Amino acid sequence: MGDAAIRTEGLRKRYGGTAALDGLDLTVPPGTVRGLLGPNGAGKTTVIRILATLLRHDGGNAEVAGIDVARHPAEVRRRIGLLGQHTAVDEVLSGRQNLRVFGRLHHLGARAARTRADELLDRFALTEAANRQVKTYSGGMRRRLDLAATLIMAPAVLFLDEPTTGLDPRARAEVWDAVRALVRDGTTVLLTTQYLDEADQLADTVSVIDHGRVAAEGAPERLKSRLGADRLDIVVRDAARITAAAGILGRVSGAEPAIDRAARRVSVPVHDRVSALIGTARALEDAGIAAEDIALRRPTLDEVFLHLTGHPADTTTGVSA
Repeated sequence: MGDAAIRTEGLRKRYGGTAALDGLDLTVPPGTVRGLLGPNGAGKTTVIRILATLLRHDGGNAEVAGIDVARHPAEVRRRIGLLGQHTAVDEVLSGRQNLRVFGRLHHLGARAARTRADELLDRFALTEAANRQVKTYSGGMRRRLDLAATLIMAPAVLFLDEPTTGLDPRARAEVWDAVRALVRDGTTVLLTTQYLDEADQLADTVSVIDHGRVAAEGAPERLKSRLGADRLDIVVRDAARITAAAGILGRVSGAEPAIDRAARRVSVPVHDRVSALIGTARALEDAGIAAEDIALRRPTLDEVFLHLTGHPADTTTGVSA
């Protein structure tokens, strides 16, 4: 199936009478980050589990690093790392002890395990905390240690299944920086995430999965451009005037506005940014509608989701199939 780091063709998997994957095609070039996005139950985690040899597919083909995952699973495992949704390190041990244990589990000798642990502690900026128990680490430090543990054998391909679920923004940024450093060194990353901004930040290419198939694929900015326009957002001061404000935006833009009554926000696609902004501001003033905020922005990946699949991405759960 070629020189791709990851490739699937017509991949299928059923759970009873439900098709989790229904002919999924995926090609990931080496040294890139591919984001898998989709609503809960779209098949994202199923893809990861099949490629990581934790689950057998029912049909189609799948290769990692040019190796068939069904025929040669042991060979695949020697070339991959997997960071799941839950931390795998031992909280009672120190960071250094954890990495040495993982090294020995990977059949490194005692000296080699110590050397590799020290290398990874330095790489992930954990040297100062290396001798502390992991239970004293922050969320971001634990996740960085978990990521370091997956790299004991320097895998060519790394699978990240919702790696920052439950982390605060600072901790998520720490993990993002670590992933970027890995990719700069040539690692290929397949990332599932429930945070659309995470895919925006990390992924070279995004594959939108819906009902077990790839519904759309491309760079985040390219997917956003499929909506055809920038967005003009207005937050009205008086919630009672939101319908009137939506009518004004509709007339100025010639498009159907989206209304978020809870946020008192109206949003509409616009093609002429400056003209739409000036025209809307004047029309609102003439109508006596006070706006707390008027802003132009690029579409979000959440809006791409809605546009492509007809429903928003489910970002409320930490587990997806």
